[in-house]
Amino acid sequence: MFQGPAALTLDGKGRIAMPSRHREVLSAMGVNQLTITKNPHGGLLVFPRPTWEIFRDKLAALPMEAAGWKRVYLGNAMDVEIDGSSRVLIAPELRAAAGLTRDVMLLGMGSHFELWDTARYAEHEAEVMQSPMPESLKSFSF
Repeated sequence: MFQGPAALTLDGKGRIAMPSRHREVLSAMGVNQLTITKNPHGGLLVFPRPTWEIFRDKLAALPMEAAGWKRVYLGNAMDVEIDGSSRVLIAPELRAAAGLTRDVMLLGMGSHFELWDTARYAEHEAEVMQSPMPESLKSFSF
């Protein structure tokens, strides 16, 4: 499980350094390949390859009425390797789509990650915090 935020910086070539706590989990999973695609809520979705394959297969099985969403997810998906220096290259097309320029936030979301422009994520989170709480969370207890 991946969780927690990591403030990162894109280097001049559009790469991020994967935080060590996430590298350790990925390594334990035997994963050095990720799949990155658009997130319709903003930012990008970053999947360990085995998790992506499950998500991809579910998408592929959707009926024709979901063809537009298939294009968003599958048509923009790019496979990347974690290099020997633990860096991940974010393709220029995906960086542009997500508005990633320099300061980014990598969020652990359980089975996958989200990658956001730091300022855009702060705006998104502020909007969420100001919106009404969904019914499914109102009765949630821990």
